Amino acid sequence: MKQIFEGIFSSKGKILTKNFTPGKKVYGEKLVKTGSVEYREWNPYRSKLCAAIKKGLKKLEIKKGLNVLYLGVAEGTTASHLSDVIEEKGLIFGVDLSQRTMKKFIELCEDRENLVPVLENAEKPEKYEKYLKNSEISLLYQDLSQRKQAQIFNKNAKKFLKKGKLGIIAIKAKSISSTENIEKIFEKQKEELKKEFDIIECIPLQPYEKSHLLCVMKKK
Repeated sequence: MKQIFEGIFSSKGKILTKNFTPGKKVYGEKLVKTGSVEYREWNPYRSKLCAAIKKGLKKLEIKKGLNVLYLGVAEGTTASHLSDVIEEKGLIFGVDLSQRTMKKFIELCEDRENLVPVLENAEKPEKYEKYLKNSEISLLYQDLSQRKQAQIFNKNAKKFLKKGKLGIIAIKAKSISSTENIEKIFEKQKEELKKEFDIIECIPLQPYEKSHLLCVMKKK
């Protein structure tokens, strides 16, 4: 078992995180025991962050105790692995507008005390600002199927992120335009993101996800 980032491990070509709730699976992933420690396999076909790690992501500053604002948390697959990393002293505020997916995420929150469900629209951060007042956000993470992805990300960054804090966005080209050239879409989104962030690294996610780019950034 080799640690590649804090709380994230590699073994036999698989990416794993130490299970925050030993004995429990989240989405049917395999559980692996090494001595007395249990790990969860992280599926790159189910998580864009894991796909980026598999594609060679070089820098990822996540650690124990981190507070995360996650826009587009859905059922919580990726959030569950971040939950493993941040452990009991961190918090993940999972924002989603879908009542169907939020219902599943709430079930996950019942098992994982470091997850907080927020049923709101990520385009309106003022609606959920009250939930975050006592928690300094160190990581803004976004995975949304919306047209104005970079604008939504920047709007939340202005409100919740201080200079030097981390931003990670999974850009979905087909949600922005079904006809425009994918590379042009990515370039336009990156130019928008540069208004608020210094881009550290961007990773195309093929073959795990088509027409997706994951960018890691620092707030200006």
